[in-house]
Amino acid sequence: MRVLVVENYDEMSKKAASMVASQVILKPDSILGLATGDTPLGLYKELIRLYREQLVSFKEVKSFNLDEYLGLSKDNEQSYHYYMMENLFKHIDMNLENINIPDGMAENIEEECIRYEKKIAEACGIDMQVLGIGTNGHIGFNEPDIKFEAETHLVNLDEETIEVNSRFFQSIGEVPTQALSMGIKTIMHSKKVILLAYGIGKADAIAKTIRGKITPDLPASILQLHRDVTIIMDKAAASKL
Repeated sequence: MRVLVVENYDEMSKKAASMVASQVILKPDSILGLATGDTPLGLYKELIRLYREQLVSFKEVKSFNLDEYLGLSKDNEQSYHYYMMENLFKHIDMNLENINIPDGMAENIEEECIRYEKKIAEACGIDMQVLGIGTNGHIGFNEPDIKFEAETHLVNLDEETIEVNSRFFQSIGEVPTQALSMGIKTIMHSKKVILLAYGIGKADAIAKTIRGKITPDLPASILQLHRDVTIIMDKAAASKL
């Protein structure tokens, strides 16, 4: 595990973007695992800048997103499909056919999870997975107590996760209570992992992820066993190390 402590959010975002861009430059047909939320917004903004300066191209890249809310359509402004289009994909040269995000409106959720997992396998797995971390230590939407061996699956969101995500909705009652999420097993099969964390609110989860025991009660702790993981955080997130 490689731990990088940087000054602030902007430096974290630039450091992560340089790693993702290097991956794509060295392997133009890279398979990228992508995250949503506040944390990776700076990363995506920096990747857009690098693309516009013609320093990197995403024409051959394939992407797989970590998760999607159950019951939200692609054009819903709170869906992760909408988030990815607005914050990254529409601003770079990604081939739309190479973008993969779980379908939260699928008629058969179990079949959708199997389909998504199969597509990842057909792509020979993920070359570089970008992760954020929840205050409760979740990665993707893999909440505490979810077994490490899970692949893509339907998740019941914790009350804490629902409350944190309610800032994106009109009210907490509008926040979906379930989501489709790439599982811990799938994440751990990624060749490289970059986990990003900023702010004092993530300090406890980061300390336990790096120095605590490996337990499903803190899903990110399993990353201690990954062969190539880099954690990039600002000084606030690193304050309890």
